[in-house]
Amino acid sequence: MTLWTRDQDELALVLPADAPAALATTGTPGTTDSLAAPAQPLVEILAVGQGRASANTRNTATAVGARLRVLGHDVTASDGWTTVRVFQGDAVTGLHVTSHLQVRAGGASLRSWTTVRNDGAEPVALQAVSSLVIGRPVGAAPVAGTLSLEGHSEWVGENRWAWTRLSGQDGLVGLDLPAHQHQDARGSRSLVSTGTWSSGTRNPAGVLRAEDGPALAWQVEHNGAWRAELGVRLDTADEEVLVLGLFGPTDDDHAWTRVLAPGESFESVQVSLAAAGDWQDALAEMTRHRRALRRNPRRPAVVFNDYMNTLMGDPTTAKLLPLVDAAARTGAELFCIDAGWYDDGGDWWDSVGLWEPSASRFPDGGLRTVVDAIRAGGMVPGLWLEPEVVGVRSPLAERLPDEAFLQRGGVRITEHGRHLLDLRHRDVVKHLDEVVDRLVEDFGVGYFKLDYNVTPGAGTDLDADSPGDGLLQQNRAHLDWIDGVLARHPDLVIENCASGAMRADYALLSRLDLQSTSDQQNPLLYPPIAAGALVGIVPEQAANWAYPQPDMTDEEIVFTLCTGLTGRLYLSGRLHEMTPEQAALVVGGVDLAKEWADRLVGSVPFWPLGLPAWSAPLVAAGLRGADESLVVVWWRGAEATEIDLDLPAGGVDIAYGPPDDGWHVTRAADGPVHLRIPSGPQARVLRVRHTGLA
Repeated sequence: MTLWTRDQDELALVLPADAPAALATTGTPGTTDSLAAPAQPLVEILAVGQGRASANTRNTATAVGARLRVLGHDVTASDGWTTVRVFQGDAVTGLHVTSHLQVRAGGASLRSWTTVRNDGAEPVALQAVSSLVIGRPVGAAPVAGTLSLEGHSEWVGENRWAWTRLSGQDGLVGLDLPAHQHQDARGSRSLVSTGTWSSGTRNPAGVLRAEDGPALAWQVEHNGAWRAELGVRLDTADEEVLVLGLFGPTDDDHAWTRVLAPGESFESVQVSLAAAGDWQDALAEMTRHRRALRRNPRRPAVVFNDYMNTLMGDPTTAKLLPLVDAAARTGAELFCIDAGWYDDGGDWWDSVGLWEPSASRFPDGGLRTVVDAIRAGGMVPGLWLEPEVVGVRSPLAERLPDEAFLQRGGVRITEHGRHLLDLRHRDVVKHLDEVVDRLVEDFGVGYFKLDYNVTPGAGTDLDADSPGDGLLQQNRAHLDWIDGVLARHPDLVIENCASGAMRADYALLSRLDLQSTSDQQNPLLYPPIAAGALVGIVPEQAANWAYPQPDMTDEEIVFTLCTGLTGRLYLSGRLHEMTPEQAALVVGGVDLAKEWADRLVGSVPFWPLGLPAWSAPLVAAGLRGADESLVVVWWRGAEATEIDLDLPAGGVDIAYGPPDDGWHVTRAADGPVHLRIPSGPQARVLRVRHTGLA
């Protein structure tokens, strides 16, 4: 069964009579029917007492996976998706497995997850359940000729992408497997994220590409622990086959086991794939796929937030009112009061939890005075919340029972002066719902920035088969709570934040409006973060901070505004202290963001210089639209430089920069664009107009 055909390659679902179901790339369209049973099963299940099919440490060669046999399948179509369900069974354990493959209409992408039901007579302790496994993910390319794009992340150092050659020293080295009694490799190259920061160390997305051939983008859509695994198996012809396996939590990595009693079911996390002829096109296809996953997409309005390099968690009426006036004059459409608005004592970190406005910070009318000023300026008022935690000094820490908190061995988990709420507990959900409803109804809040600055580790063992099982339940309860909030308040705009971008995944971003891409306060360090964010986040959700200041030069103001314009402009800065000329530079950036808002939601990212290294002096990222494209170019070097950029066809000009522009931009016909950049850190937004091209 062909799932899609793209660039002379075909993704096929193979349903053998006496072997497990599998996904396979054929290399030649129209040859699906001639495929034999591929070496790699579609589903892998590691279970206690069943183990692996051979001596190895992978999760992509399990005994249950090898024993699965196809029982049938069905196909349905609805709302732009074709869903194929494949039913399989394991005669030994009695497990009944359903694979759900949702293929996007008109595209080369799919979403996948696995449901496991115990139809046997005995309990089965699951240790790993794949969401999807595919052999030969980039066609017939040998493992030695395959590269993997992988993202590293860290607080204020997010989205650092690099290519790894799989046959390299830190990859899947050549082992000459056929010479070793036809055994598969025992190890793997694995990307693993633990706890609840789904992108805290590794990004839950990546790309595989053949050296001169097709590419496959992947992502794990889970707001918790996950694993992506690359391994090597031998097929029936003794050829080495690359295997990609995508998982949620596992026993080895995350202390996850789940015991299925007879009649019980388990559903894996969701994952996605997107294919194209090269890696940038594969990421463009994944961008379109992510948009199709979003539940309530809307126009990306410009947000002003008072935090970054501005009030830094110390808001008061006196400090906010001038900022509100300046943000309104600049053209901001939403104004978010960030951390500190609930604090009377000056040290709010370990006292959060009640979310009641401070009286001392907002005298003479209270917080309502500021909110009314925001609304009078034509902006939607917003507030920062960190709903999943309670400070150890908060009265709520005593009011709620111990069962309302994540715990291990009967002791509350405490991190950096905070307890972590267990959203499975009804008192927790009741409290958080009351907080949101009160702030919406009493103050007319239309925007929430939901932050999350601590993580509980492996999870909770309260009412769970394992800490990892408790954490997975918590992750899903968190999503259920968000769904409930949006059901009651469908017009709410909600930002996803976790110490910047420590939890940037499409379990959350399919529901929420925008994603803070970093907490990075140094504008010179932000460009590779902003460029790299577009690998894992659609442009209209990639909220890059721009924090212009009155003590900046014009070039510095433009530099930070260009960072914001790489995706969705997220504005801060002491705008009220600026000269008229400085304010005009900010207005120019805001005007471009608003002018491009409708194009932004249809654009796809591209990188004219490839993905940047962290210290690269020259960084470039583009947004390709139907009638025009924007390209942001940052120069972080000291001396003047010249560069040629391979950009889409069309006339090129500078869409955003200072009035006295020192850049020279030339293009002969539709050849490369030549830039001459003066000395010192500088940035510009280039516009490529496609209108009128054949």
